[in-house]
Amino acid sequence: MGRIGEAVEALARVIARLRGPDGCPWDRAQTHASLVPYLLEEAYEVAAALEEGSSDRIKDELGDLLLQVLLHAQIEAEAGQFDLADVANSLREKLVHRHPHVFGEAKADTPAEVRERWEELKRREGKGRDLARPALLAARKYVESRGERPIGHPYLTPPARPPDDPQREVGRLLLAVCSLAHAWGVEPELALRRHLQELEG
Repeated sequence: MGRIGEAVEALARVIARLRGPDGCPWDRAQTHASLVPYLLEEAYEVAAALEEGSSDRIKDELGDLLLQVLLHAQIEAEAGQFDLADVANSLREKLVHRHPHVFGEAKADTPAEVRERWEELKRREGKGRDLARPALLAARKYVESRGERPIGHPYLTPPARPPDDPQREVGRLLLAVCSLAHAWGVEPELALRRHLQELEG
C-alpha cells in the first residue's frame, strides 16, 4: 500500500473510532440527513478556497469535505451496505466507463467533445436532470420554466411595483426567510429542495 492508501486507511480508522461505542457523542449521533447542511457548507467553502487560490486553505477545506464523504460512507458501512472501498471502486469504474477516449478506442479531441460524450453516457445510464444543484439555483430554474405564471404564498404579498433597489430587498427577504426557518427549526436549503421535488415529482 502506497502513501496515499495508508493515509486514507488511517483516516478511515479514525472515523470508525469516532463513530464507535467509545467514540464522540456528536459523531455517533449524526445521520445522513443531519449531515447534509454540513456537506453543503463544506462544498461551498472548498469553492471559496479554490477561488482564493491559497494552497494551504485548499488543503484544509478539501480535508473538511473529505470528512463528510468518510462519515457518510461509515454510516453505510455500519448498516452493512457499503464502505469507503466500495465508494472508491464505484467511482473508478464510472471514470473508466465515461472516458472511453482515454481507456478505450473512442476519440475526443476537445473539452466540448468530452463533455458531450459524458452527458450522452449519463443519459444512457438513466441519469438525467435532477435537483443536484444548490436549491436556490434550482428554484430560479423552476420559476423560469413557468414563464410569466407567478407563484404566490399566503405569508407574502408582493408590492404593486418593484422597489427602488430590488436586489437589496430580495436579499432582505431571503434573510428574513432564513430567520423564520431558524425559529421553526428548519434547514432552509433542505426545505426548498424538498418542496421543489414535490412540485416536480
